[in-house]
Formats: sequence, structure tokens, C-alpha cells
Amino acid sequence: MKENNNNNPLVITKLTESEVVKAFDCGDADLNDFILRESPLYRKEKLAVTYVLEEQNDTKHEHIVAFFSLANDRISISDFDSKTKYNRFSRKFNNRKRLKSYPAVKIGRIGVRVSEKGKGLGGALLDLIKKYYIVDNKAGCRFITVDAYAAAVPFYINNGFMPLNDEDINDPTRLLYFDLNELNED
Repeated sequence: MKENNNNNPLVITKLTESEVVKAFDCGDADLNDFILRESPLYRKEKLAVTYVLEEQNDTKHEHIVAFFSLANDRISISDFDSKTKYNRFSRKFNNRKRLKSYPAVKIGRIGVRVSEKGKGLGGALLDLIKKYYIVDNKAGCRFITVDAYAAAVPFYINNGFMPLNDEDINDPTRLLYFDLNELNED
């Protein structure tokens, strides 16, 4: 992917349920708690899969630069404030058959180590996730969703995500989505 400050190559690794991350700090207690304690449980219960960006050959996960977790999701008619808004949303499909939900993948968590913030890693991880579902879309997935913390909403919008509704603008989290059809298949 890239190199870190030590010019070591960085790689993405999928954590197994038996792998434990012993140290990571992204400056957010909730995100730190997830990668340090909860991610193995999510993996064991098949609720989410966590990936780490780390130095190549870091088999003990001691030098994690960033992480993200993914889970299956959907954009459903019940996510919209009105049927009119849902109908406007569903017009983007070539197939005029209106479904009650559309397949998506949810970014459950994403965190970048404090010392690496501001270097474009978060955006690079979002690009990687987008490409993953364009290049290797094994089960049919049209959207990427995220329940973004209010402070992170501008980051996601700058990376092509859009709010699903306008009514949640003052909520602590906001449902955003990215339409994978916005990308060209390479």
C-alpha cells in the first residue's frame, strides 16, 4: 500500500478470531477498545471482519498503523424519512424494479494511529475498500455505508459519501453511503 515513517512496506492483514492486538491508539477510546478487545468477538460471532494496516512481517501486530472493520448491511426503505425520498433514491437503478432494500457493506469502525493522522491513510483505506468491492464483488454489493460520528462526517463527505437523510443532521452519528456505481471498473 504505502510506507510508514521508517520506510517499511505496509500491508493489509485480516485478523482471525484468535489474533489479539495488544497496543493501538487512534485518540478515540471507543475505537481503541474495539480493536484491542471487541474485534475478536465480532469475528468469532461472524458479525464483522477486522483488517489491520501494519508493517510487513509484523506477525504479532505490534506496529499497527490503522484498522477497519466491515460487516454486511443494506439500505432499506425503513432508513428513509419518507417513501418519496426512498423513491428518489431508488431511481438511480437501471432496473425500474423497486426493491425494499439494496445490498451494502458497512464500515463498522476505522481508526488511524495518532502519529499517522493527517497523512492521507484514512482516505487511502476508504479507496481500498471501494476498490475491493468493485474488483472482487462476490455477493453483489452496491453501496458502502457508515454510521459516522458527527466530527467524522466531513471526512466521509470529502471521500464521496453522501447523507441518506437530512433529518439526522444534529444526531451524534449520521448514516452516510457511497454508491459503488460511481467508480469505473478497471
